[in-house]
Amino acid sequence: MSPYLQQLTLRLAAGVLGLPAAVRQIHADYVRSRQGADGGFPGREGDSDLYYSGFALRSLFLLGELSGPAADRAAGFLRGRFQASQNVLDVLSLVYGATLLEWSAGMDVFAAETACWRDAVAASLERLRRGDGGYAKTCEGAAGSTYHSFLVALCLQLMGRPLPQPERLIAFVLSQRCEGGGFRDIRAAKRAGTNPTAAAIGALKLLDALDHGVADDTIRFLSEMQTAEGGLLANTRIPMADLLSTFTGVVTLADLAGLDAIDAPAALRFARSLECPQGGFRGAAWDLDTDVEYTFYGLGCLALLGPEAAPSESMPADGRRTT
Repeated sequence: MSPYLQQLTLRLAAGVLGLPAAVRQIHADYVRSRQGADGGFPGREGDSDLYYSGFALRSLFLLGELSGPAADRAAGFLRGRFQASQNVLDVLSLVYGATLLEWSAGMDVFAAETACWRDAVAASLERLRRGDGGYAKTCEGAAGSTYHSFLVALCLQLMGRPLPQPERLIAFVLSQRCEGGGFRDIRAAKRAGTNPTAAAIGALKLLDALDHGVADDTIRFLSEMQTAEGGLLANTRIPMADLLSTFTGVVTLADLAGLDAIDAPAALRFARSLECPQGGFRGAAWDLDTDVEYTFYGLGCLALLGPEAAPSESMPADGRRTT
């Protein structure tokens, strides 16, 4: 069985391939323009980091542009950031980025590392395990997090390392289920959210522990997160939809064969409304700027919501505004 991220990445890449070539090119040019002299990618400000570099590499892979000088420089950046003590987000960004470079350009980013580096990383991640069976964000965390537990499971699967006592993680994830069908991130949270729900379903799917009852309740919960503007809310206390929640919700519904539970064309229109004519995506209607993270979410939405996806009115095929 292919790893969860491999299945998702290849599905997204196939969808992005269906976009017009001019649209793919303008977004690829945007992402490449964000690469720093060190080979990494920054957020909206500051220096390059592993988190944003991971999203940039994912976007370039989806666009079929993760090769050549940009890939060479990115590989150098990843090699320079290798260390076993990074947080789980950095570890995932590092390992996933290296995997994408191997798939697309045949690069073994960690060829110079000792053969046991994967074991060392796995051991560092296991130190995040808590008594509730989940994994915390940091070693100081008192309780497991649905989101960070999913990240740990993804990291271990990418590295080909087993998840210790998977039944404990399954029990933890199911304990995070809320009335109404969604999942919370930490036990102190009072309500479910779209993003922890996506993490929970991803973890259960990865662990082959997803049953029909949980799936049906999740589809219903996510369908209730869609707003009149077409996007999905992060949770019921947030008044406006955002691209991250829309992407994670759509991925989850696609995994559950439940996309027909939402107005998919409206969700696609929402994603397109955040697409910028110079390339890149904004995070929400109130957001003024683009970045490589939201560009990945935007491309993912276009890939999953419409194989017939064409340029939005705000970005025609030639990349010029119509107004």
